[in-house]
Amino acid sequence: MSVAREPATRMALVRARRRAQRVEKGATVLRRKREALIAELFRLARPAADIRAQIAETADRGYHAYRTALALHGAGALRPLAWPGRDLEVAIDPLSVWGIRAATVVPAGPVRRTVGARGIAPGMSGPAAADAAARFEDLTDLLVNAASRELLIRRLGDALATTSRQVHTLERRVAPQLATAIARTARALEEREREERTRLRHLLRIRNHEETVIVD
Repeated sequence: MSVAREPATRMALVRARRRAQRVEKGATVLRRKREALIAELFRLARPAADIRAQIAETADRGYHAYRTALALHGAGALRPLAWPGRDLEVAIDPLSVWGIRAATVVPAGPVRRTVGARGIAPGMSGPAAADAAARFEDLTDLLVNAASRELLIRRLGDALATTSRQVHTLERRVAPQLATAIARTARALEEREREERTRLRHLLRIRNHEETVIVD
């Protein structure tokens, strides 16, 4: 964004001053938006860090349980337990924070199931396989619940970067260019006025001299 150089006129000076006022108001609004985005990110940062730690811990326990079940039953015995696949339904609700669109994602039903709900016949699996399945269902629940928060944090981060660039452009480029243009136009007008006053005084001296000659 650049400021075009206009002829040094009073109208150009008025337009430049009005534009400078609009730039200052726009920068103020953007600074407030940036502060609000930073506050919102700080508000979400701690819960996001906590749930990431829970995800890492749950994933570690899940893989430990899976390795235990794999050691006890073998891959051939565990493979039939994973069939058929399961469809996980989620509810998506739109969300807007400072005009930034995101969404909340929540499971439509409970992710963790009982042994009977998994459709596994008694005796086909032992406690180790059931524990591994339960832990990975808990991991899935955490991932689904964290998805909307992570999406919102990413959108807020992108919006914060964009807003910061806009503030920087207005404060470091547009505002100084307008200030330079206003000063340049004002100096040109002042010089023009001084020249006009000098020319007018010169004309008055000539007229007064001519009047004096005529009277003599």
